Amino acid sequence: MKMTEITTPAAPAPAPPAPKGSGTLKHIGYVLRENPVTGLSFLMFAGLLISAAIGPWIVPYDPLATNAAAVLQPPSATHWFGTDNLGRDVFSRVIVATRLDLIISVAAVTLSFIFGSVIGALAGYRGGWFDIIASRCLDTIMAFPLFVLAMGIVAALGNSVANIIYATAIINIPFYARLVRAEVNIRREAGFTLAAKLAGNSDARVLAFHIFPNALPPMMVQVSLNLGWAILNAAGLSFIGLGVRPPTPEWGIMVAEGANYIVSGEWWMALFPGLWLMLAVFTFNLMGDGLRDIVDPRRRT
Repeated sequence: MKMTEITTPAAPAPAPPAPKGSGTLKHIGYVLRENPVTGLSFLMFAGLLISAAIGPWIVPYDPLATNAAAVLQPPSATHWFGTDNLGRDVFSRVIVATRLDLIISVAAVTLSFIFGSVIGALAGYRGGWFDIIASRCLDTIMAFPLFVLAMGIVAALGNSVANIIYATAIINIPFYARLVRAEVNIRREAGFTLAAKLAGNSDARVLAFHIFPNALPPMMVQVSLNLGWAILNAAGLSFIGLGVRPPTPEWGIMVAEGANYIVSGEWWMALFPGLWLMLAVFTFNLMGDGLRDIVDPRRRT
């Protein structure tokens, strides 16, 4: 009698592991799809980044080239935003100025975020004399009107791009330091913090990988606001003559130059740079909720 062999089907091959970082990308995509306003703000921010990256190569005219035959021409098919008092194309200058203003804003906020986070985290976690000294130093900075303090720093150091960045970063450090100090102070005795310590983690690791990530969501809202404030601060310094020096294309300089011609009817010189400045600040303000949701550990569940 012939025995029939019973064969069992082969087990299916295991699915390949998901690429590293795919969960983060899915989470970002979910956040952008969940809130249309957030998606719109990130789309507008992408437009600003593209303008800053390739703007100098796509503008129709040299932003520094003067033309005596085309002085103070209104917006037209030839010059979309008109020309200024030296015959320079306003559209080209507005687009090229995007790179400089974004560099100033992002660099200043990055510096203030780093130094403010370190100062606030140490003050909130350690307490004691370091907390007292850091708090008094931050109170001293906040005692001055922030724009006036920035004016004084730039006037003392000189009105270069680097000094504008340093001045803007200094006046924004207290915002991050105070916020991080409060968040760390609340969570340093929390259950997950004590569990991390009992697991053998050092204080630096507990602070960096367990407490600080939970303080990031409110900080991201502050980052989005400070990006707009930094652009306004740089434009304000340029408007009063303490910012970037002419003829460098910069929104504040262009608004200041155009303000002298509004009465005589050349409204486009100040309108379009001011409109671009408003659009950038509006974009950063809308990004706050999206940045908060992206970095919030509780939103990843």
